Amino acid sequence: MTTEGRESIFKRVDIHLKDNNLAHRTSLLSEDRLVVRRGTPFRVTLILGRPSNGQQLTLKATTGKHPSEEQGTLSLFGLAQVKERSPSAKAVWRAELHKDASPPTGLLVLNVTPPADAPIGEFKLFGIHGDETKLLAGLVVLYNPWCSDDWVYMKDEKEINEYVMNEKGVIFKGSNNYIISSNWDYGQFQQKMVDICLRMLDVNHKHYIDPADDVSARCNPIYVSRVVSAMINSQDDNGVLVGRWDGSYADGFRPSHWTGSHAILKRWFDNGCSRVKYGQCWVFAGVMCSVMRLLGIPCRVITNFQSAHDNNKNLIIDVYHADFGVRERPSPDSIWNYHVWVEAWMRRPDLAKDGRYDGWQVLDPTPQEKSDGVYCCGPSPVAAILNGDTHLKYDVPFVFAAVNADCIDWLVKADGSQVNISSDTKRVGQNISTKAVGSGQRVDVTDSYKYAEGTKKERDVYLHATTRNLSGDAKETREDDKKKEEVVGGPGDKGPPKPTPPPPIQMRFEEVTPPTDGNDVMLRLVLRTEGAAARPVSVNIKADAMRYNGVLAVTVHNEVKETTLLPGTDGSIPIQIKFSDYHEPMMDCDNMRVSAVVADKEIPKTGTVNREVQGELFFTNTLSETLTRCTLTLSGSGLMLDERQLRIPDLKPSSRLCVRFPLLPYQTGRKTLLVDFDCSAFRDIKGCGTIDVRPSIF
Repeated sequence: MTTEGRESIFKRVDIHLKDNNLAHRTSLLSEDRLVVRRGTPFRVTLILGRPSNGQQLTLKATTGKHPSEEQGTLSLFGLAQVKERSPSAKAVWRAELHKDASPPTGLLVLNVTPPADAPIGEFKLFGIHGDETKLLAGLVVLYNPWCSDDWVYMKDEKEINEYVMNEKGVIFKGSNNYIISSNWDYGQFQQKMVDICLRMLDVNHKHYIDPADDVSARCNPIYVSRVVSAMINSQDDNGVLVGRWDGSYADGFRPSHWTGSHAILKRWFDNGCSRVKYGQCWVFAGVMCSVMRLLGIPCRVITNFQSAHDNNKNLIIDVYHADFGVRERPSPDSIWNYHVWVEAWMRRPDLAKDGRYDGWQVLDPTPQEKSDGVYCCGPSPVAAILNGDTHLKYDVPFVFAAVNADCIDWLVKADGSQVNISSDTKRVGQNISTKAVGSGQRVDVTDSYKYAEGTKKERDVYLHATTRNLSGDAKETREDDKKKEEVVGGPGDKGPPKPTPPPPIQMRFEEVTPPTDGNDVMLRLVLRTEGAAARPVSVNIKADAMRYNGVLAVTVHNEVKETTLLPGTDGSIPIQIKFSDYHEPMMDCDNMRVSAVVADKEIPKTGTVNREVQGELFFTNTLSETLTRCTLTLSGSGLMLDERQLRIPDLKPSSRLCVRFPLLPYQTGRKTLLVDFDCSAFRDIKGCGTIDVRPSIF
């Protein structure tokens, strides 16, 4: 009864839960909750308790705690024009009579349609008649990839079934040469997933700042995808997963433990939005894909092999290699064996009205770099990455570098100087992969991210990208890199000209047998040089256990070998890495990096004043224990102004190490180099050598 003692006009309401959810393809989400997709009508039947007496029946839909017509979070609508509606109302709902409607008999059957630009989330539907307002139903509104007016619309039904409806996925991992597939259960239709995903939106940091604006902005899949990217990681908010890559997982679960998203999301939700330990890139991407698919945004998981992490945003990856006896120098940049992110399908009218940036957008929930002060990444249009449009939001330069950065390899010498030993334009961004529609096969989508390596088009795009990206810190960094290359890698503008360098040595590794866990790793290093004379060389071979994100964990093999290369002939050096050496370190690592530094062995015993020469020392550990805390102290009047101390790597039993170092004699005559070696087992092991320093002829 109403306050006036009259019977309510709204006698009974039927929201046709089962039929509506089936029609909106949400029946798997809930059996007791109305879940609809925007832009598509759902049926509501009202049984009227008394005649309307000519008064207009109005419906009202609201979402959030601060509903507003101007923000699209409140809508007044009905069968006729609603006089009370604000002229600035956004996202207006619509009601029409269903074909089964019979108003004279008190049966009112309506088709109610949330607009294609309505915010997604929980809504309340009210009926208003005169001074009576009654809650008719609660419902959830999702994005609609079947609706052509929705920004997430896809034409191909098979693709929608794959990228929205399919719960079973495949994520590709491994390395560029050894790609493996792992099954992943997205589980977007599992228990509580609607509540979990909506809760994620409600605890994002933007909601706390301005809840009314945040709820209103959920009409836009660009905004929501960015929020989800931030919320999958817990780096700076109440997000789902903690990332960890150091092998210490005792207080949680190893990232490799997980096989699907639902267990992670449910644990986060049931524990009051407490972060779940631990995840790595494929786990972050798998969980994000689940959330996006539930919300109705088409989404797929992408793996980029040889993926660059460009820390300083200059589109260049600096890789440092240690000279003989020099400790590894970390780089702020890195190249991951593989990195996994997601692509989401949506329009991008915020970037161009002609649709050139519509389609797949890169989103990366793995916390690597901040974007607008938050650990998230994207959405970056794949079309913008392909064409080097690095001036566009969001995070296009970062993703462009991940798939197409140039690499510069530096050799770090004992005195801290560094020499540019190679530049590689093809290393980064290999075999970019995703699951095929309708099967578990791998599809290579590299050509959607970049033009073929080695082509003029690819170089033109890279130069275009660097030009569009030159601003602020990135510009200064690129200038610094340029200076470093000019000063270190090229001849100086002072002193006598340097002699013509010998022809380069070509190097490649070959497998003797495919590497298999449990067996020794058998490789060969093939060296070749041209020229007219034989070249004695020393080769420092090093193998490191490496995590998939490019971080070196521990050295498992280190040896120095000597050989003589004959001109125009391949020279082969066998490499055996014993299982007993790599087994334990590889427990927490996915890959092994094998590297070799080759140097001419014939180091002259004479020098010229004020001209740099290279010194070389060899150490062999004849003990049965590993020598640690190794330091080398060098001194010598006329050869160096101050005593110099070098820290060198640990030396395993029966292994040999070569240390190379530069000298700049400043006096002529016969000079003596004094050497003092300290380690965990010895102190003050002395040695010396002589160098005849000649006067300069210039």
